[in-house]
Amino acid sequence: MPSQHVTPMYSLQYTVNPGPSVEALRALYPNLMRDCLTGLIYDDPAQAFHGGEPAGFDRARRERGLDWPLRAHSMIGAKRMLQLQQAAEFVIARDVPGDFIETGVWRGGACILLRAVLNAWGMTDRTVWLADSFAGLPPPDAAHYPADRDLNLSTFEALAVPLETVRENFSRYGLLDAQVKFLPGWFRDTLSTAPIARLAILRLDGDLYESTIQALDALYEKVSTGGFIIVDDYFTFEPRRAAVADFRRDHDVHDPIIDIDASGAYWQRGAR
Repeated sequence: MPSQHVTPMYSLQYTVNPGPSVEALRALYPNLMRDCLTGLIYDDPAQAFHGGEPAGFDRARRERGLDWPLRAHSMIGAKRMLQLQQAAEFVIARDVPGDFIETGVWRGGACILLRAVLNAWGMTDRTVWLADSFAGLPPPDAAHYPADRDLNLSTFEALAVPLETVRENFSRYGLLDAQVKFLPGWFRDTLSTAPIARLAILRLDGDLYESTIQALDALYEKVSTGGFIIVDDYFTFEPRRAAVADFRRDHDVHDPIIDIDASGAYWQRGAR
């Protein structure tokens, strides 16, 4: 049977769509992670205290980290999360050496974001460290740290997030791997002997004077020039601000402190 030529009803014309740039995709992933981790993407309501009902979702408060999310994995708010992301991207882009650490991690959201940034940039030579008791805060030791006398957060069960819960939160985002390491225990027992050579980001979220000064004493000298020291709730918790002031005075630190959102603050080591 002779072959027949069939004219197609349409012709396939393939065009190449360049799509978004690598830089655009690199920004999109951490941006989406921020909104997920803070609960902004699904309007996660705030926790209620003392057995009450959830307090509803307030976007303005969540952006500034002024509530405790019911289900989201970070309570530091969108603005402080953005600053953390930008700090991580800064040290990567400018080759500021060192790992990342947060002292006081709650559900792990800020560190999950840091691991996501490393993932977006294809960085395999930095570690994200999580230091926490994973059992809540200690009662105030007023004898050694008088500034903590009136700040007893040890009874807040919502602050006691077990290590396995934090590990599971990392797993939910596919980010639990060898670049994530945990330092469980009280800061006085873990930070001074932590096997960390250099830090590019030191994020302090321990609430008390005691936890803040212990983290600075143990880790500040490991922060590289150009690295970031970020203090959560710096303008909100007087004991934390007092610890920072005492440490900076005693170690002759004059790098300017930058306001993030009228709550958190940071400085860059060696900045003038």
